[in-house]
Amino acid sequence: MAKKKKAASNTLEIQNATKTMLANIRFASVDNPMQSIVLTSAVPNEGKTTTTIELAKAIASAGNSVLLVEADMRRRSAASILGVHAAHGAYAVMSHALTLQEAVVSAGAPNFYFLDTEPNIPNPADLLSSRAYAKLVDDACNTYDYVLFDTPPVGTFVDAAILSRLVDGTILVVKIGGAKRDELLTAYDQLQKAEAHIIGACATFCEGTGSEYYYAYYNKDNQRIDPEKETRRARKMGTTGNTGSVSVPAAPVIPRGARRQAPAGQPGRAQMAQQQAAKQSQGQRAVQQQATVNPVSNSQSWKKSAVQAGVQQARRSNTPRIDRSQQGKHHS
Repeated sequence: MAKKKKAASNTLEIQNATKTMLANIRFASVDNPMQSIVLTSAVPNEGKTTTTIELAKAIASAGNSVLLVEADMRRRSAASILGVHAAHGAYAVMSHALTLQEAVVSAGAPNFYFLDTEPNIPNPADLLSSRAYAKLVDDACNTYDYVLFDTPPVGTFVDAAILSRLVDGTILVVKIGGAKRDELLTAYDQLQKAEAHIIGACATFCEGTGSEYYYAYYNKDNQRIDPEKETRRARKMGTTGNTGSVSVPAAPVIPRGARRQAPAGQPGRAQMAQQQAAKQSQGQRAVQQQATVNPVSNSQSWKKSAVQAGVQQARRSNTPRIDRSQQGKHHS
């Protein structure tokens, strides 16, 4: 039962994440909506195909028609994950053996369609560079609201870079703890050289995203460093912050909504607020003491006091004095 609940929770998190990604894609292209998108990765096994399928499901559930194109002609896997079988694929369409509608099959959900590719196609890069494939992309965009292309890793093959020139945008799928930084930079540079419109990166295999976020650290040799271990080591040494070749904050894992702690030796926000309030209170007391010692510092207050004193003096001068010694005689 616990495993079923965990699986259901993971499925819900994936669905919410892909819906958020779809919203971000739309926000990034309000004036010029993106219709055709390439999804690729720097290295294999980054979760690229699964991400493409989940994004297609999110688009279909939103009421838009979407075509997922198997553009990885070297290692086809989308059909097996979807559980569908197509007798023909993209090559049949490009060779005019079939129309696009005849080669496309349903992916098992409303508004979700799939175009496979035939196995053992020679020279995939040349095929993607052909006018026939460019026409296939145009025909797909004229037929469906969205067209997604699942491509090979751009750090391994040039296929994704070639196809990125034919579409509206490209997403780089990155597995947490997967590709190294140099590999990611190489993949990004490859897409930049192809003049691809890079929408952004999609992180996969994230853990603890419900309540925490994590930082990735590298040393001078581009080796990955565990921030939690570095922080524990820094605390044992009695230091936080710079610990040699990597900069580690006092708290590398910060729960959402938690207050940030000030570094050692520096006042926190609450302490700074108390100090500021104390300074204001001291200033107010000093002003009150000054007003008591020198009341004439305020000319308006001094004039008012002087007028009141004069009125009281005049009243006393106009009031007849009673002779206490004669008071008893008068009554007798």
